[in-house]
Amino acid sequence: MDSIVAVAGTLLGSVVAYWLQQRASRAERAAAGAADVQREVTAAVAQLAAALADHRSAMWLREDLRLSGTEPDAYDRARAASHTTRAAITAPLATVKILAPHLARPAAEAAQAAYALRNAADTDTLNAARAAAITAADQLLTAAARP
Repeated sequence: MDSIVAVAGTLLGSVVAYWLQQRASRAERAAAGAADVQREVTAAVAQLAAALADHRSAMWLREDLRLSGTEPDAYDRARAASHTTRAAITAPLATVKILAPHLARPAAEAAQAAYALRNAADTDTLNAARAAAITAADQLLTAAARP
């Protein structure tokens, strides 16, 4: 009888040890996966912030040229550049929305603020729109930095 209890105790101990080891392994994999997702979100937000800054600059130049009545060729080049920078926003914006739904709203607001530089009525309006776009991008970064 003692040997049966000893064998049963050994088997039970082995089962419990195996179960604890598997649980710890799953927890390690989950933590590693969460860290990978956080790195991807950080990279996507950084790419989006850079794309927004590029577009904001391109739009300010484009609209400043339009408002100053500069030669059409310079405006056309600036307009083409702004189309390129706007297109560069699409992929990182989508990535942020998919990987970090809690950042979807500030990301979309930052993009809309950058787009709002278009067709400014005058230089003061253009500069105000630029400042609003910078603020919206900063708000996105602040939201992304929250744990």
